[in-house]
Amino acid sequence: MQVKNNGHLYEQLRKQYPVFVFESYTYKIIDGDIHVRFKYTAGSDIVMEPCTIIKNHEEYRHFFSDHSLQDLDTLFFQLGMAELISYWKAVCSPTVKILVGSLDADAVDFWKKLYFNGLGEFFYINGINATEADFMQIESPSAQMMPKVDVNLLSKTIVPIGGGKDSVVTLEALRQQEDIIPLIINPRGATLECAQKAGFEGNFFEINRTISPALLDLNAKGYLNGHTPFSAMLAFYTLLVSCLSGRKNIALSNESSANESTVRGMNVNHQYSKSLEFESDFRQYTSRYIHSELNYYSFLRPITELQIASLFAQCEPYHYSFKSCNAGSKQNIWCCNCAKCLFTFIILSPFIDGDTLEKMYGENLLDKESLLDYLQELCGMKPTKPFECVGTIDEVNLSLSHTAGLYKGRALPALLKYYVQTPQYAQYKQLSLNMALQQWSDEHFLSKEGEKVLKTWLKIKE
Repeated sequence: MQVKNNGHLYEQLRKQYPVFVFESYTYKIIDGDIHVRFKYTAGSDIVMEPCTIIKNHEEYRHFFSDHSLQDLDTLFFQLGMAELISYWKAVCSPTVKILVGSLDADAVDFWKKLYFNGLGEFFYINGINATEADFMQIESPSAQMMPKVDVNLLSKTIVPIGGGKDSVVTLEALRQQEDIIPLIINPRGATLECAQKAGFEGNFFEINRTISPALLDLNAKGYLNGHTPFSAMLAFYTLLVSCLSGRKNIALSNESSANESTVRGMNVNHQYSKSLEFESDFRQYTSRYIHSELNYYSFLRPITELQIASLFAQCEPYHYSFKSCNAGSKQNIWCCNCAKCLFTFIILSPFIDGDTLEKMYGENLLDKESLLDYLQELCGMKPTKPFECVGTIDEVNLSLSHTAGLYKGRALPALLKYYVQTPQYAQYKQLSLNMALQQWSDEHFLSKEGEKVLKTWLKIKE
C-alpha cells in the first residue's frame, strides 16, 4: 500500500478543528429492536450521527423481565467511545471533549492507548508523525466512573463470526462442548451460510451497524481516512449482547499470529485490536469498569494461522461457504485479486489439494503472476506485510515451501515457480510442517476445558 504525505493536512485539520466533541448517545426500543444513536461534532459544520440496531432475540427476554435499558447505560456510553475513533480520524482534533458519561485517569489512558495503537496503520499510511502523548487529549466532565453493570450471567458462550475460516473452527470446536450461539454484525452471505452449516440457521444474535453519511461525505471531500480498530468496537458490542442475553463467555477467534507487526521494525500492526496485548488490556478494563464476571477471550489464541488452516481443512461442509475477502464481501465472493485472497489460498494449500482449492476460489491463485507483489509482501521480501488480517511471514513461507514439494515433478504454477528460486524457499524447505502444527503458546485466557478441546483436535500431547 502506498504511503501518502498527509502530514500537512493532518496539522491543518487539527488547527481548523481543535475540539472533537462526543455530544450524546441515545437509545430506545422500536418494534422490539434496540436503536442506539451517537452524536459527534467538530466545529459548527461537522455533525456525525451513526446508528446501530441490536435486533431483538428471545434470549433478551430474561434481561427485560428484571431490568430496563437504563441498567446498561454504562455500556452504551462505552460503545460511543469505541465508535468515536472512526469519526475523530477524519479531522484528528487535538482535544476530545466528552459531554456525556465520565472517565477516570486510568480509563482515559486505556482509550488513548487503544486509539493510538489501533490507528498505527492510519498514521503510517498517511505519513503522519504522531506520538501517544500528543496525538489526543481526552477531557471528561468528571473523573467519577459510571456504575458497573449489575446483571446475572450464566456460563454460556457467544461466538462472534465473520464468515472466515477462523470463526468456523471455533464454532466447530465449541458447539459440541457447550451452550453457544453466534453473534453476527451486518449479516452477509458467508456469515449466514456458516451459521446455517453449524446448525444456527435463523438463531443468532444480530447487530446492524451503519456509518454516518456525514463521514462518507468528508471522505469524498478528501479529509483524512484510513483503518481503525474494528475488532475493538466489536469487543464492546459483544459485552452489550452478553449482558442482554446473560451469557458471560465471549469466545473470539484471534490467533497468536495476530501479534506480529505489519511493518518490519515498527510498532504498526493492522491487527492490533486482535492482539494478545489488546485482549489483556480489554479484559482488565472490562473487569474493573463494566462487570467482573464477563469473560472475553480468544479461543484460538494458543495456536497459529497455519494450525487453524489444518483444522479448517477438516470442516468440509464450510469449504464453499466461507469467505475472507474484504473486497468481495458485499458480493459474497472471492475477488481473487487481493492479498487476503492470496493469503488464505496459500495457508490452506498444504492441507487441501490444488484442484479443490481452485474450485473453492474459482481459479488457481498460485498461477496468477499479477499477485506477485502480494506474494513478496506476505513472504517478507518487502518491508511491510499487506495491511490485511494475514498470518506471519514464517507461516506463509512454510506453507509455500511445503506446497511446492507436493507437486513432485509436475509443472509448478507461476508463483510457486518464482518462489522456489528465492532464498526464502532454500531456508524454509528444510523445516518440518508437522513440527509447526504441534506449536502451543501458553499466553492465552482459555479455561483448562478449552485447552483440552483444542489440543485434542490438534492431537497435541499434554
